[in-house]
Amino acid sequence: MPLRVCPLFFIALLGMVLFGVSCGGGSASPSSSSMAQLTVQPTGTGAGTVSSTPSGISCQPTCGASFRVGTRVMLAAVPGSNSMFAGWGGACSGDSSCTIDVSANASAVATFSLLPVLAVTTTGSGTVTSSPSGINCRPDNQTCSAGFKPGTQVVLTATPGTDWTLTGWSGGGCSGSSLTCTITVNQNTQVSATFGPTPPPLLTVALSGTGLGTVTSNPAGIDCGKTCTAGFTSGMKVVLSETPGANSAFSGWSGGGCSGNASTCTVTLTANTKVTATFNAIAQPLLTVTLSGTGQGTVTSNPSGISCAPICSASFATGTQVVLTETPGTNSIFTGWSGGGCAGTGNTCSVTMNGNIQVTAAFGTQNTISVLNHIVFLAQENRSLDHYFGQLRQYWSQNGYPDQSFDGLPQFNPMSGQPPLYGPPPSIPGCNPNDPPPDTCVFDPQNPVTSYHLITQCIENPSPSWNEDHNDWDYYDPTGQDPAALNGFVWTAGYDARADSYYDVNGVRAMGYYEGTDLNYYYFMASNFATSDRWFNAAMTRTHPNREYLVAGTSQGYVYPVGTDNGDKNLLTATTIFQELQNAGITWKIYVDPTGSSCTGPPYDPSCLLGLSYVQYFQWGQTIPTQYPNNIGTIGPPGTCGSTACDYENDLANGTLPQVVQIEPATDAGYDEHPSVSDSEPNDIQRGANYVSTVINELMTSSSWPDSAFILTYDEEGGLYDHVSPQPAVSPDGIKPVDLLPGDICTQTTGPTCDFVYTGYRVPLIVVSPYSKENYVSHTVADLTAILKFIETRFNLPSLTKRDAAQMDMTEFFNFNNPVWLTPPTPPEQNTSGACYLNKLP
Repeated sequence: MPLRVCPLFFIALLGMVLFGVSCGGGSASPSSSSMAQLTVQPTGTGAGTVSSTPSGISCQPTCGASFRVGTRVMLAAVPGSNSMFAGWGGACSGDSSCTIDVSANASAVATFSLLPVLAVTTTGSGTVTSSPSGINCRPDNQTCSAGFKPGTQVVLTATPGTDWTLTGWSGGGCSGSSLTCTITVNQNTQVSATFGPTPPPLLTVALSGTGLGTVTSNPAGIDCGKTCTAGFTSGMKVVLSETPGANSAFSGWSGGGCSGNASTCTVTLTANTKVTATFNAIAQPLLTVTLSGTGQGTVTSNPSGISCAPICSASFATGTQVVLTETPGTNSIFTGWSGGGCAGTGNTCSVTMNGNIQVTAAFGTQNTISVLNHIVFLAQENRSLDHYFGQLRQYWSQNGYPDQSFDGLPQFNPMSGQPPLYGPPPSIPGCNPNDPPPDTCVFDPQNPVTSYHLITQCIENPSPSWNEDHNDWDYYDPTGQDPAALNGFVWTAGYDARADSYYDVNGVRAMGYYEGTDLNYYYFMASNFATSDRWFNAAMTRTHPNREYLVAGTSQGYVYPVGTDNGDKNLLTATTIFQELQNAGITWKIYVDPTGSSCTGPPYDPSCLLGLSYVQYFQWGQTIPTQYPNNIGTIGPPGTCGSTACDYENDLANGTLPQVVQIEPATDAGYDEHPSVSDSEPNDIQRGANYVSTVINELMTSSSWPDSAFILTYDEEGGLYDHVSPQPAVSPDGIKPVDLLPGDICTQTTGPTCDFVYTGYRVPLIVVSPYSKENYVSHTVADLTAILKFIETRFNLPSLTKRDAAQMDMTEFFNFNNPVWLTPPTPPEQNTSGACYLNKLP
């Protein structure tokens, strides 16, 4: 085949040089004027562009261009955001630019990969930048990121906002609170920068030295030693003030710009600051307290410092008045102060610290009720609680005693405070005025008699016998089928008055009461010592059976005196408290007042004295004159027992008072407070109360007082009105009434009150002792036989009957750990100037 001749030698030569294309014949090689297609395909996880020189290629994702054969084309790969060029493939290789001499159609592959991304998150006010650049996190762009070539070392720098601080890095190996963090980026990495408000500078106060003291600040915050560190606004001026403690003096400031010993120091806070306040102990008089005795107790002081058992001491500034207060321990009693000018048994003692002082506080052992070595009891005659003490609560108000609950006459209760509160004066039916004597009193609800103040100290007797007490319960229901109405007092008093030819034929006296001005001694003693508003006589009948309950816990079924009829002709066989005392080796004695009686002396015949005591109605009582003649003696006002004092006064003077004493009422002398049984013999209650005052006062001023208890009460209510019902009680021995008279209540119809399963009515009670609770009121239901339970409890004796066994033991009236009245109060002299008449009311 003939050769093709290239028309232009230069072009042919250039083609051979540049493209290696021969200009020979054949179809395998295009001629120099032929075009070839160059194609580029970007690939990979990243992004980028490829361009060519000469131009023609500018592409993503795939592009191509035609170039003359022989053209030298240079391809350039440019990575996109967060991407990198990873290398060529196809017609190209390597990771830099690629040059292709176009000789035929060709294809190249450009691979782009994602860069590792560093992401930064900020919290709070602050910025984070990077070196190399890329990260620029601002408050308005709190999450930012940038890609970096693998292996790039990136330095992150945190810049807190105003009044903020970097509180810490986290993630990517960053930690701590340094403002920079360096990270080598090889993979996607997350870093957090947290900014917080710049904390205020802290002021810390330290206390030093040998003494005690406190430091406070203004503004508040420091109260050291409780709170010794506090933050304050930067630049604030804080004034520190010192206060020395007990027995200490301030010695000076140090630190924080403070110095010297002025009482205050001012610190300007621009950074955390520490100040030290020094207090040193100072020499002061020393008070030493020693506890002694067989008992337990503690002593404290005001100002504080002393709090000890058994010995302690504290220093006080010269001239300080220190009040010492004693507190007995369990089963202990304070017996007295000594030393340092302290003496006596008062609860407190004051000393003035002008030198070292030593004080001793003595405590003795106390076995609760066993501290009592003398129990004395006296039951006067026939008075109800409302009748004698109904005005007690008003008396307290008038005389400065604290108010408390006391169930007296309702018209004397306050309008507010502790119940019961004010109520109208009680008013119950009287006698029908259309049926005057000699007709019997006719029960008349339309003619009420209202509670009123008695002016006369003498009243005619309203009987409290079996029938009267049951009619007092309820005129319509005396056997107690229903709760007590307490409406019969006036009717029974009027009924008996007409039978006895009294002046008060309408029974008005039954609603009368006395006040604190009338019975000033009793009101004083009841207010200072202990009393009760739930104390009842033992049975709903007269004196004799109730006094039998008082000494034996039973009347063995008698509702009348021994010998009234064949039902009660025999002496009682029940065991008396005195028999139990005798068998147990406990000393006892019964004192009677022979004044006005048939007994002559001294010396007095014990048999005659026995006739003045209710123990005579017991078989065992008849043995006293022969077997126990020294156990019955005399008592009376000075000069009434002959040329010498009576036995009671002698025993008090000589310290020979027995362990248990009963004092019988001075009936023959006219001092038993019994309402007048005859208009010719008026009985003045003020004279009786005055007599009792001498008996109690003699005990309070004797050597026996520190271990004695005196119980004053009344044998029954005497038919005088009381607004509280008799209470259910235990039958002492299961014996029902055995001596009811024909026509008596309960002989034709029976009911709950026809047995000895109810108490009688309320009667006054005063418990007088060094250990009596001050101004105390018991609200526990009890009757006269509680006195027996009290004696049995003290001397560990068995109960006499089921009745006394069921009673409270009366210890609630006492505080054996802290006696109030070791030094007894000085009571007023009983008023005896009240009017005494029987021919009118009030």
